Amino acid sequence: MRAFIFPGQGSQSVGMGKALAESSSVARELFQEVDEALGQNLARLMADGPIEDLTLTENAQPAIMANALATFRVSGIDIRKADFVAGHSLGEYTALAAAGSFDVATAARLLKLRGRAMQAAVPVGQGAMAALLGASVDLARKVAEAAAEGEVCTVANDNDPSQVVISGHRGAVERALTIAKDMGAKRAVLLPVSAPFHSPLMEPAARAMEQALADAKLAAPSVPLYANVTAAPVRDADEIRTLLVEQVTGMVRWRESVAAMAKAGVTHFVEFGGKVLSPMVKRIAPDAQTTSVVSLEDIDALVREL
Repeated sequence: MRAFIFPGQGSQSVGMGKALAESSSVARELFQEVDEALGQNLARLMADGPIEDLTLTENAQPAIMANALATFRVSGIDIRKADFVAGHSLGEYTALAAAGSFDVATAARLLKLRGRAMQAAVPVGQGAMAALLGASVDLARKVAEAAAEGEVCTVANDNDPSQVVISGHRGAVERALTIAKDMGAKRAVLLPVSAPFHSPLMEPAARAMEQALADAKLAAPSVPLYANVTAAPVRDADEIRTLLVEQVTGMVRWRESVAAMAKAGVTHFVEFGGKVLSPMVKRIAPDAQTTSVVSLEDIDALVREL
Protein backbone atom coordinates (compact mmCIF):
# COMPACT_ATOMS: atom_id res chain seq x y z
CA MET A 1 0.00 0.00 0.00
CA ARG A 2 1.07 3.56 -0.70
CA ALA A 3 0.43 7.06 0.66
CA PHE A 4 1.07 10.37 -1.11
CA ILE A 5 2.08 13.06 1.40
CA PHE A 6 2.51 16.82 1.08
CA PRO A 7 4.72 19.22 3.12
CA GLY A 8 3.74 22.21 5.24
CA GLN A 9 5.17 25.59 6.09
CA GLY A 10 8.93 25.94 6.30
CA SER A 11 9.57 24.07 3.06
CA GLN A 12 9.55 27.27 0.96
CA SER A 13 12.71 28.45 -0.81
CA VAL A 14 13.57 30.90 -3.56
CA GLY A 15 13.68 29.04 -6.87
CA MET A 16 10.90 26.62 -5.94
CA GLY A 17 8.98 25.52 -9.01
CA LYS A 18 11.31 27.31 -11.43
CA ALA A 19 12.77 24.22 -13.13
CA LEU A 20 9.32 22.64 -13.31
CA ALA A 21 7.87 25.73 -14.98
CA GLU A 22 10.74 25.97 -17.47
CA SER A 23 10.32 22.38 -18.62
CA SER A 24 6.62 21.62 -18.24
CA SER A 25 3.52 23.34 -19.63
CA VAL A 26 1.49 21.49 -16.95
CA ALA A 27 3.43 23.31 -14.21
CA ARG A 28 3.26 26.67 -16.03
CA GLU A 29 -0.51 26.37 -16.40
CA LEU A 30 -0.96 25.48 -12.73
CA PHE A 31 1.19 28.41 -11.58
CA GLN A 32 -0.75 30.74 -13.90
CA GLU A 33 -4.02 29.46 -12.46
CA VAL A 34 -2.78 30.23 -8.93
CA ASP A 35 -1.60 33.70 -10.01
CA GLU A 36 -4.98 34.48 -11.56
CA ALA A 37 -6.88 33.20 -8.52
CA LEU A 38 -4.81 35.38 -6.17
CA GLY A 39 -4.41 38.41 -8.44
CA GLN A 40 -0.64 38.44 -7.87
CA ASN A 41 2.50 37.10 -9.54
CA LEU A 42 3.23 34.43 -6.95
CA ALA A 43 5.14 32.32 -9.50
CA ARG A 44 7.70 35.10 -9.95
CA LEU A 45 8.04 35.49 -6.17
CA MET A 46 8.60 31.73 -5.87
CA ALA A 47 11.21 31.77 -8.63
CA ASP A 48 13.09 34.97 -7.79
CA GLY A 49 12.21 35.99 -4.22
CA PRO A 50 13.00 37.94 -2.14
CA ILE A 51 12.87 35.26 0.55
CA GLU A 52 11.46 37.76 3.09
CA ASP A 53 8.32 38.20 0.97
CA LEU A 54 8.07 34.50 0.11
CA THR A 55 8.25 33.58 3.80
CA LEU A 56 5.29 35.82 4.69
CA THR A 57 2.61 33.35 5.77
CA GLU A 58 0.04 34.58 3.24
CA ASN A 59 2.53 33.93 0.41
CA ALA A 60 4.28 30.84 1.76
CA GLN A 61 1.10 28.82 2.20
CA PRO A 62 -0.23 29.06 -1.40
CA ALA A 63 3.35 28.86 -2.76
CA ILE A 64 4.11 25.57 -1.00
CA MET A 65 0.78 24.18 -2.17
CA ALA A 66 1.40 25.29 -5.78
CA ASN A 67 4.89 23.80 -5.88
CA ALA A 68 3.90 20.44 -4.38
CA LEU A 69 0.76 20.16 -6.50
CA ALA A 70 2.71 21.06 -9.64
CA THR A 71 5.26 18.34 -8.80
CA PHE A 72 2.42 15.84 -8.49
CA ARG A 73 0.64 17.02 -11.67
CA VAL A 74 3.82 17.00 -13.76
CA SER A 75 4.37 13.35 -12.78
CA GLY A 76 1.09 12.47 -14.47
CA ILE A 77 0.57 9.76 -11.86
CA ASP A 78 -3.04 8.80 -11.16
CA ILE A 79 -4.03 9.70 -7.59
CA ARG A 80 -5.52 6.19 -7.32
CA LYS A 81 -1.96 4.84 -7.27
CA ALA A 82 -2.20 5.97 -3.63
CA ASP A 83 -4.36 4.27 -1.01
CA PHE A 84 -4.30 7.39 1.18
CA VAL A 85 -3.25 11.04 1.02
CA ALA A 86 -2.08 13.24 3.90
CA GLY A 87 -0.46 16.62 4.39
CA HIS A 88 1.26 18.42 7.23
CA SER A 89 -0.85 21.44 8.29
CA LEU A 90 -1.35 23.50 5.08
CA GLY A 91 -0.21 20.37 3.21
CA GLU A 92 -3.65 18.96 3.96
CA TYR A 93 -5.08 21.43 1.41
CA THR A 94 -2.52 20.24 -1.17
CA ALA A 95 -3.46 16.62 -0.45
CA LEU A 96 -7.14 17.45 -0.95
CA ALA A 97 -6.41 19.33 -4.20
CA ALA A 98 -4.38 16.34 -5.46
CA ALA A 99 -7.31 14.04 -4.57
CA GLY A 100 -9.81 16.24 -6.38
CA SER A 101 -11.60 17.79 -3.38
CA PHE A 102 -10.55 21.36 -4.22
CA ASP A 103 -9.77 22.88 -7.58
CA VAL A 104 -6.46 24.75 -7.76
CA ALA A 105 -7.98 28.24 -7.56
CA THR A 106 -10.06 27.36 -4.49
CA ALA A 107 -7.07 25.83 -2.68
CA ALA A 108 -4.94 28.90 -3.47
CA ARG A 109 -7.57 31.40 -2.29
CA LEU A 110 -8.29 29.45 0.89
CA LEU A 111 -4.58 29.25 1.76
CA LYS A 112 -4.04 32.96 1.07
CA LEU A 113 -6.90 33.73 3.43
CA ARG A 114 -5.67 31.16 5.96
CA GLY A 115 -2.22 32.78 5.98
CA ARG A 116 -3.65 36.28 6.41
CA ALA A 117 -6.10 35.20 9.11
CA MET A 118 -3.42 33.35 11.07
CA GLN A 119 -1.09 36.35 10.92
CA ALA A 120 -3.86 38.74 11.97
CA ALA A 121 -5.05 36.57 14.88
CA VAL A 122 -2.15 37.54 17.17
CA PRO A 123 -0.13 40.78 17.00
CA VAL A 124 3.46 40.21 15.84
CA GLY A 125 5.76 39.57 18.78
CA GLN A 126 3.06 38.30 21.15
CA GLY A 127 3.15 34.67 20.05
CA ALA A 128 5.91 32.13 19.47
CA MET A 129 6.63 28.50 18.67
CA ALA A 130 9.50 26.26 19.75
CA ALA A 131 10.75 22.83 18.72
CA LEU A 132 11.58 20.39 21.50
CA LEU A 133 14.11 17.87 20.20
CA GLY A 134 14.61 14.54 21.90
CA ALA A 135 11.24 14.97 23.60
CA SER A 136 8.13 12.79 23.48
CA VAL A 137 4.67 14.30 23.18
CA ASP A 138 4.00 13.39 26.83
CA LEU A 139 7.10 15.28 27.95
CA ALA A 140 6.15 18.24 25.73
CA ARG A 141 2.69 18.39 27.33
CA LYS A 142 4.26 18.48 30.81
CA VAL A 143 6.66 21.23 29.70
CA ALA A 144 3.83 23.29 28.19
CA GLU A 145 1.71 22.92 31.31
CA ALA A 146 4.56 23.97 33.57
CA ALA A 147 5.47 26.95 31.38
CA ALA A 148 1.95 28.33 30.90
CA GLU A 149 1.56 30.23 34.19
CA GLY A 150 -1.86 31.49 33.12
CA GLU A 151 -0.84 32.06 29.50
CA VAL A 152 -1.41 29.79 26.50
CA CYS A 153 1.25 27.13 25.90
CA THR A 154 0.27 23.95 24.12
CA VAL A 155 1.55 21.15 21.89
CA ALA A 156 1.09 22.26 18.27
CA ASN A 157 2.81 19.55 16.20
CA ASP A 158 3.53 15.97 17.26
CA ASN A 159 5.92 15.42 14.35
CA ASP A 160 7.80 12.24 15.21
CA PRO A 161 9.14 10.40 18.27
CA SER A 162 12.03 12.88 18.65
CA GLN A 163 10.47 16.21 17.63
CA VAL A 164 7.49 18.02 19.11
CA VAL A 165 6.55 21.68 18.57
CA ILE A 166 4.87 23.85 21.19
CA SER A 167 3.00 27.10 20.56
CA GLY A 168 1.44 29.96 22.51
CA HIS A 169 2.19 33.28 24.17
CA ARG A 170 5.82 34.31 23.69
CA GLY A 171 6.56 34.55 27.42
CA ALA A 172 5.25 31.05 28.08
CA VAL A 173 7.11 29.54 25.11
CA GLU A 174 10.35 31.21 26.19
CA ARG A 175 9.90 29.83 29.72
CA ALA A 176 9.36 26.41 28.17
CA LEU A 177 12.84 26.49 26.59
CA THR A 178 14.50 26.29 30.01
CA ILE A 179 11.91 23.97 31.53
CA ALA A 180 12.24 21.51 28.61
CA LYS A 181 16.00 21.14 29.15
CA ASP A 182 15.48 20.73 32.89
CA MET A 183 12.91 18.00 32.20
CA GLY A 184 15.23 16.07 29.88
CA ALA A 185 14.72 17.34 26.33
CA LYS A 186 17.96 17.30 24.28
CA ARG A 187 17.37 20.75 22.80
CA ALA A 188 14.70 23.42 22.75
CA VAL A 189 14.81 26.10 20.07
CA LEU A 190 12.56 28.99 19.12
CA LEU A 191 11.25 28.69 15.55
CA PRO A 192 11.45 31.59 13.08
CA VAL A 193 7.68 31.92 12.70
CA SER A 194 5.49 35.00 12.87
CA ALA A 195 2.53 33.56 14.78
CA PRO A 196 1.63 30.82 17.30
CA PHE A 197 0.08 28.35 14.86
CA HIS A 198 -2.07 25.41 15.99
CA SER A 199 -2.84 26.92 19.38
CA PRO A 200 -6.05 28.32 20.93
CA LEU A 201 -4.70 31.82 20.11
CA MET A 202 -5.60 31.04 16.47
CA GLU A 203 -9.34 31.03 17.28
CA PRO A 204 -10.06 34.19 15.21
CA ALA A 205 -8.39 32.52 12.23
CA ALA A 206 -10.48 29.38 12.78
CA ARG A 207 -13.66 31.47 12.60
CA ALA A 208 -12.47 33.13 9.39
CA MET A 209 -11.75 29.73 7.85
CA GLU A 210 -15.10 28.36 9.00
CA GLN A 211 -16.84 31.09 7.02
CA ALA A 212 -14.59 30.67 3.96
CA LEU A 213 -14.89 26.88 3.93
CA ALA A 214 -18.68 27.08 4.27
CA ASP A 215 -18.75 28.96 0.96
CA ALA A 216 -16.06 26.86 -0.77
CA LYS A 217 -16.82 24.04 -3.20
CA LEU A 218 -15.43 20.86 -1.65
CA ALA A 219 -15.96 17.37 -3.09
CA ALA A 220 -15.21 14.01 -1.51
CA PRO A 221 -11.56 13.06 -2.21
CA SER A 222 -10.84 10.24 -4.68
CA VAL A 223 -8.85 8.46 -1.97
CA PRO A 224 -9.23 8.84 1.81
CA LEU A 225 -7.40 11.68 3.61
CA TYR A 226 -5.65 10.99 6.91
CA ALA A 227 -6.68 14.13 8.79
CA ASN A 228 -4.23 16.04 11.01
CA VAL A 229 -6.57 16.50 13.96
CA THR A 230 -7.90 12.92 14.14
CA ALA A 231 -5.02 10.84 12.68
CA ALA A 232 -7.77 8.82 10.98
CA PRO A 233 -9.02 8.43 7.39
CA VAL A 234 -11.93 10.55 6.16
CA ARG A 235 -13.78 10.84 2.84
CA ASP A 236 -16.95 12.74 3.73
CA ALA A 237 -16.78 16.32 2.37
CA ASP A 238 -18.73 17.91 5.23
CA GLU A 239 -16.58 16.16 7.82
CA ILE A 240 -13.43 17.33 6.02
CA ARG A 241 -14.76 20.91 6.11
CA THR A 242 -15.19 20.67 9.89
CA LEU A 243 -11.77 19.10 10.41
CA LEU A 244 -10.03 21.84 8.38
CA VAL A 245 -11.54 24.43 10.74
CA GLU A 246 -10.48 22.44 13.82
CA GLN A 247 -6.98 22.09 12.35
CA VAL A 248 -6.31 25.84 12.71
CA THR A 249 -6.29 25.65 16.52
CA GLY A 250 -5.73 21.90 16.90
CA MET A 251 -2.61 19.79 17.15
CA VAL A 252 -1.07 18.32 14.00
CA ARG A 253 -0.99 14.62 14.90
CA TRP A 254 1.59 13.68 12.26
CA ARG A 255 3.34 10.92 14.25
CA GLU A 256 0.03 9.22 14.95
CA SER A 257 -1.15 9.66 11.34
CA VAL A 258 1.94 8.01 9.87
CA ALA A 259 1.84 5.23 12.48
CA ALA A 260 -1.85 4.62 11.70
CA MET A 261 -1.19 4.49 7.94
CA ALA A 262 1.66 2.04 8.51
CA LYS A 263 -0.61 -0.08 10.71
CA ALA A 264 -3.25 0.01 7.95
CA GLY A 265 -0.67 -1.52 5.59
CA VAL A 266 1.11 1.45 3.97
CA THR A 267 4.70 0.47 3.16
CA HIS A 268 5.63 3.31 0.77
CA PHE A 269 5.28 7.04 1.51
CA VAL A 270 5.83 9.40 -1.45
CA GLU A 271 6.43 13.07 -0.53
CA PHE A 272 5.71 15.51 -3.34
CA GLY A 273 7.40 18.92 -3.34
CA GLY A 274 9.67 18.58 -0.33
CA LYS A 275 12.17 16.57 1.69
CA VAL A 276 10.81 17.44 5.13
CA LEU A 277 8.28 14.73 5.87
CA SER A 278 10.23 11.71 4.63
CA PRO A 279 12.83 11.79 7.46
CA MET A 280 9.96 12.09 9.97
CA VAL A 281 8.26 9.07 8.41
CA LYS A 282 11.47 7.02 8.76
CA ARG A 283 11.67 7.89 12.45
CA ILE A 284 8.03 6.83 12.95
CA ALA A 285 7.94 3.77 10.68
CA PRO A 286 11.58 2.68 10.16
CA ASP A 287 10.65 -0.22 7.86
CA ALA A 288 8.66 1.96 5.46
CA GLN A 289 10.06 3.03 2.08
CA THR A 290 10.13 6.80 1.55
CA THR A 291 10.54 8.73 -1.68
CA SER A 292 11.01 12.52 -1.87
CA VAL A 293 9.95 13.96 -5.23
CA VAL A 294 11.34 17.45 -5.85
CA SER A 295 13.28 17.55 -9.14
CA LEU A 296 12.43 16.45 -12.66
CA GLU A 297 14.86 13.55 -12.17
CA ASP A 298 12.90 12.52 -9.05
CA ILE A 299 9.65 12.64 -11.03
CA ASP A 300 11.12 10.49 -13.85
CA ALA A 301 12.43 7.94 -11.34
CA LEU A 302 9.04 7.71 -9.58
CA VAL A 303 7.14 7.31 -12.86
CA ARG A 304 9.45 4.43 -13.83
CA GLU A 305 8.94 2.82 -10.43
CA LEU A 306 5.14 3.09 -10.42
